[in-house]
Amino acid sequence: MKNLLIRVGRVGAAMALGAFSGAAAAATLMASVSATPVKPLTIAKVQDLDLGSITLGPGAWSSATVTLSQTGTFSCASPNLVCSGAAIVAKYNVQGSNQQTVQISAPNVTLVNQTDPAQTLTLVTDAPPRVVLTNSGFPGVTFSIGGSVTLASTTAAGTYVGTFNVTVDY
Repeated sequence: MKNLLIRVGRVGAAMALGAFSGAAAAATLMASVSATPVKPLTIAKVQDLDLGSITLGPGAWSSATVTLSQTGTFSCASPNLVCSGAAIVAKYNVQGSNQQTVQISAPNVTLVNQTDPAQTLTLVTDAPPRVVLTNSGFPGVTFSIGGSVTLASTTAAGTYVGTFNVTVDY
């Protein structure tokens, strides 16, 4: 028989010696496991955003902002601007699994003048950060995106167009 030297405290030594005198005992530990399967998300455009027509006033000025909130509130309060036409928020529909929170990302949009592509404006988006799905699949949840543009007396006339990059994720 070989000598066994174990350097532990007194209580540990007795336990260590006892472990070699009998059969080894197995230890079992239980852990919980859970999984939440979710349906894949789908997103569809319902309508485009439109800020209407904006007429620039005379003189030299800057920083006149036109705003359309995601709730549809329109503001064209600058004395240097005259706004007309219907302002319409963009709308998107997202579908997935009931009661799941969906994160929404809608970065700012570069609007390009269709007459002179060198002229651009930045649409600062106003989107909800998240929505909670109230059902699975159809009809999903529809959310709105608004935005604002800042104009100056030097802004070139023309129709400015851009494209949203809207991303949804669980």
